[in-house]
Amino acid sequence: MVNRRSFARQVIGYLPVYAVAASVAARADAQQVPTGGTGQQYPPGRGPFDGSPVGDPLPGQKWLVHDHTRPQPRKVTPGQPISTMSAPSDAIVLFDGKDLSKWNAVGGGRGGAAPSTEPQWKITDGHAEMRGGIATKESFGDIQLHVEWTTPPVDDPTRVGQQRGNSGIVFMGRYEVQILSGFNNPTYADGGVGAIYGVYPPMVNPCLPEGQWNTYDFVFEAPRFEGEKLVKPAFLTLFFNGVIVHNRAQFLGSTAHEPIAVYTPHAAELPLQLQGHVGPAWYRNIWVRRLPGYDA
Repeated sequence: MVNRRSFARQVIGYLPVYAVAASVAARADAQQVPTGGTGQQYPPGRGPFDGSPVGDPLPGQKWLVHDHTRPQPRKVTPGQPISTMSAPSDAIVLFDGKDLSKWNAVGGGRGGAAPSTEPQWKITDGHAEMRGGIATKESFGDIQLHVEWTTPPVDDPTRVGQQRGNSGIVFMGRYEVQILSGFNNPTYADGGVGAIYGVYPPMVNPCLPEGQWNTYDFVFEAPRFEGEKLVKPAFLTLFFNGVIVHNRAQFLGSTAHEPIAVYTPHAAELPLQLQGHVGPAWYRNIWVRRLPGYDA
């Protein structure tokens, strides 16, 4: 939960955003959530735009967190074939298709519980099927990360939006990039495939159809703290199927549903997590490199 007193202090800096956000909120309240043009009726709370609630104005943007009126990222077709890079010589291989010995099981959401048990993920034909959240046994700060993933088809036509292929890459257990069925599965834009969850949609959407393998190649810069003070925020660059979709984008803080992401001090290195949400999602070929800086 967010400390409301500290959040109130932040609001002072966001006042110029509120005038624009008020009209956005009115449009969001009035919006009729689309049904995909088929007239399909969905269970309560499980429509394409259901999931996390609409939150507060995003500083420097004209949108609310999870704004239903925010445009969908433009779809692009990535170059073929999609690269499945092998790990460089200085990389740490986190999953090679054989076992998950570099991981612990954790609670299902971001953050999760303390590592406790061996992962229950099912390994088949060189990939691992998501079954709950997992976190690396090793901790990391600034990194290059390569992940390959797919969301297999599901038979239930009412599983749409956040209910279809939902997982995520969670840096330091706090800073999430969304994994979701994203080829033909609209949802709120900052919660779709490739989104910095609750902050930025990807600039474009190069996701492949369900059952085809996608690649994420990240550069993640961890935040820096001096005591309780944030001195440098976290930044993320992401190449999605070889297409840049985030260019040193800034995290606002730990990923949150509402009212808005905020930073809380933490260690310089923490485990990387794969979020266990509603799935299904499969992973393969995961490796990471620490970024030592120049002249290291």
